[in-house]
Amino acid sequence: MSELPIHAVLPDLLGVLAVRSSAVLVAPPGAGKTTAVAPALLDQSWCSGEILITSPRRLAARAAAERMAAQAGEPVGQTFGYATRLDTKRSAATRVTVLTEGILTARLQDDPELTGVSAILFDEVHERSLDGDFGLALALDAQAGLRPDLRVVAMSATLDGARFAALMDGAPVVESEGRSHPLELRHIGRAAEARIEDSMAAAIRRALGEAEGGLLAFLPGVAEIERTAERIGDLPGVRLHRLHGSLDPAQQRAAIRPEPDGVRKLVLATSIAETSLTLDGIRIVVDSGLARRPRYDRAAGMTRLVTERAAQAAATQRAGRAARQGPGVAYRLWEAAATAGMPRFDQAEILEADLSALVLACGLWGVADPRALKWIDAPPEAAVVEARARLRTLGAIDDDGRPTAHGRRIAALPMTPRLAHMLLKAGDKRLAAEVAVLLQERGLGGADADLELRLRRWRGDRSAKAESARGLAKRWAVMAGRGGSGATIAECVALAFPDRVARRRDASGERWVSAGGRGFKLDATSPLARAEWLAVAETQGMAAGARILSAATIEPGDVEAMFADRIETRRTAAFDAATGAVQPVRERRLGAIRLSSGPDTQADPAVLVAALVDGVRAHGMASLPWSESARALRTRAGFAGIPLDDATLRERIDDWLPPLLAGKRRLDAIAPGALTEALRNLLGWDAMRQVERLAPADFTSPAGSTHAIDYGAEAGPTVELRVQALFGLATHPVVGEGRVPLVLSLTSPAGRPIQTTRDLPGFWQGSWKDVAREMRGRYPRHPWPDDPAGAAPTLRTKNADARRRS
Repeated sequence: MSELPIHAVLPDLLGVLAVRSSAVLVAPPGAGKTTAVAPALLDQSWCSGEILITSPRRLAARAAAERMAAQAGEPVGQTFGYATRLDTKRSAATRVTVLTEGILTARLQDDPELTGVSAILFDEVHERSLDGDFGLALALDAQAGLRPDLRVVAMSATLDGARFAALMDGAPVVESEGRSHPLELRHIGRAAEARIEDSMAAAIRRALGEAEGGLLAFLPGVAEIERTAERIGDLPGVRLHRLHGSLDPAQQRAAIRPEPDGVRKLVLATSIAETSLTLDGIRIVVDSGLARRPRYDRAAGMTRLVTERAAQAAATQRAGRAARQGPGVAYRLWEAAATAGMPRFDQAEILEADLSALVLACGLWGVADPRALKWIDAPPEAAVVEARARLRTLGAIDDDGRPTAHGRRIAALPMTPRLAHMLLKAGDKRLAAEVAVLLQERGLGGADADLELRLRRWRGDRSAKAESARGLAKRWAVMAGRGGSGATIAECVALAFPDRVARRRDASGERWVSAGGRGFKLDATSPLARAEWLAVAETQGMAAGARILSAATIEPGDVEAMFADRIETRRTAAFDAATGAVQPVRERRLGAIRLSSGPDTQADPAVLVAALVDGVRAHGMASLPWSESARALRTRAGFAGIPLDDATLRERIDDWLPPLLAGKRRLDAIAPGALTEALRNLLGWDAMRQVERLAPADFTSPAGSTHAIDYGAEAGPTVELRVQALFGLATHPVVGEGRVPLVLSLTSPAGRPIQTTRDLPGFWQGSWKDVAREMRGRYPRHPWPDDPAGAAPTLRTKNADARRRS
């Protein structure tokens, strides 16, 4: 076996593990840590049992085991084996097992002491997957409480070893410099308007013409890989491979192993090839700079795949693939200056993932609060709260957060809590297990949105991957226990995702509304678009209009039967702002979906009153039939310093309006004067006295006549009256706390305006003479004295006054 850079520091690592139970190993890609460390530990005095190596991906786990076995001259499954969800090769003789992170956490849950295990090597811990972080937290907890002799090694390809060392109680850090081969970076950019597959195909052709060796191209997803392959076509002397998680193991192995002499390897890969794998013969990397990551939308309660810029650390890892075995060159489809704008690292999955499985697993571990374990980044409190709520809905935990018997059965199944709940509750275990596999293993049965079509295709597929998936479904069905038959795919999906049962909203079948209240979109050309109801399993995109990726048609009768306990009958009343009336409605709803509705002949009077009140609250006080006296009282109260404006009345609407609406369905049915009386009651005795004192409703003239005061007039409190009624008044009348002069709008005996004044004495002494001269000519029968302040007030003619005195 050739010397690897990691061999230079293995003595240091072995020395640490001889006296300490924990260590951190930092080694760059290509140093050999994945395949060299475990074999070096096998002959240590403390290592009498099995060594477990975690891997973030099934492909990497299988490849690492196969490489170690090949180096030892053995077939895989003897000293060196692997265990993944779909494939396992190990035996009683196996000393080193490479396993995916989820398999490790399940093993820890089954046996917290890890009987017969001497060490756990956590490979690629810098990737910060949720299962990886959780597995490390459980291992450290088991080491502290049950297995102080258990060796735990965190192996990272980036220089963040100090964080892991602190987490592991000051574990020593061993660093390898790695192998240094020259690497040239060429930033070639790409046109913003060009499709990524067009730019990648052009860059690949250019790179193959300019540089020697095999080429590894990084694309965000399977669809982009296929479109790029179409654009490249057949190239002389080049063998094209695809590399992603949906491929058969045989196809994945073909992309990794060396090509025959004279043939150049071209691999179109997702981010699966960033770490842990060595692809023989690769000297060129073409990087799109994009990655497709799962992002959990907490508001929608769903995980969606998002295409985004790759992190700087990922771009460095990708470029390094070209220089693992010799000098290389990396072509980047962005400008060099744009690198600084890329995120430094991918965000840890625990900070943005659905934590339902984690919370349940922690409960089974005996930890009520996941944050009590040791984490590089603790799970967010909001995510923990949400996960607990979802688990309670599934019946997986009780109100105190303890796992129920159903929750323990859910946790025993190697799938998400939703799918495990489906498998346990479904009558047809075989079908439910197939649906679970179909939803967890990408690519089975194609990419059609119709799950029934995909299931039929998978059942007829005789490829190795399809056969392996069928074997997994059979094992899961056995794990779930006995069940009946006769279920449908849609019923299974609805059990797992009841909040995603959706009903069509338009004739085209493009827009859908789900029971959980989210809007979905579907390609109108899909056969599913003709259905009235869908059980939706997967979506992609923003929560407000996420695209349906997989679903099955569900019959309305099945919806009624499955969700009978969730269907609610609601009695509501809709307010019509145009008429000021309410229409009582009786409707049946499944969450946000209205199943049926019609007039409610047995409407609750309290519901009608509430609807009318809400209508006024929403549309304003102008909706009410205010009388003049009510309007005047509101204005007077405001002048007196006691607000009865719209905002005040809206704030206290429940105190005064409901009694006026009892037995009514229209606002204009409120009795005349009722609003005025309601305002008086709202003000109360003391406040009404203040209003009467500071803002009296009327002004009584010296002649004994009563005149309403208009407190809403633009000029201020105003009174309109005949000027003769004020004879004998030498002071100007005032109102309010601040002694505000009334605006006197004076009229002739015929009611025509002759003068407006805020200073009556000044008017008597000033312009009165001119006014009186003019009025004597027009109204000679009425008195127009030269000294009005000293004259007797009167509303009669001179002759009438003379007769009255005689």
